[in-house]
Amino acid sequence: MFGIKFGKITLTASMLAVFGLLSGQAGAACNLVSTKAGNAPLNIKFVDGDTPEVKEFLETCVNPYTKKYASDPEAAKAGKKLFGYYSCTQCHGGNAGGQTGPSITDDTWQYAKHVTDKGMFETIAGGSDAGMPTWHGQVAGNPELLKTDEILKIEGWLRSIFKGSGPKPWLDEKPQ
Repeated sequence: MFGIKFGKITLTASMLAVFGLLSGQAGAACNLVSTKAGNAPLNIKFVDGDTPEVKEFLETCVNPYTKKYASDPEAAKAGKKLFGYYSCTQCHGGNAGGQTGPSITDDTWQYAKHVTDKGMFETIAGGSDAGMPTWHGQVAGNPELLKTDEILKIEGWLRSIFKGSGPKPWLDEKPQ
């Protein structure tokens, strides 16, 4: 009798673990993948010094700065400042309207996944095969590059200055 009960408990626990339901972290991970060929995982972790916004994004794939900056242009300036500081302007122009790199403020997306916070983050963090370098310090193994929070702020500012005529699905994103 003990063997059958133990077997059922073990089987149930194993099934829950496989589906990610055993720990309190069910669905609590944003599975980031590279924009580069092969879609390799982007292993970005919450680290000491990260903000609550980073934690929220890594759990939900929704950038908390997107809505905040859409309703608060003054706060959005933090993202614009980082955009200039990290020389994003060299390729994308001073207001992200394009230069040698594409515009990232209109609805002509280089990659369809850019309509989501997750998709745009993945391209900025891990780069692309079309010339975008890897900008995230964890991904590149270079602490001099951008931190997760800095990318989220830049992305939030880019969303706040969107000039496209289409919908803005990032304002209605739900946790993944």
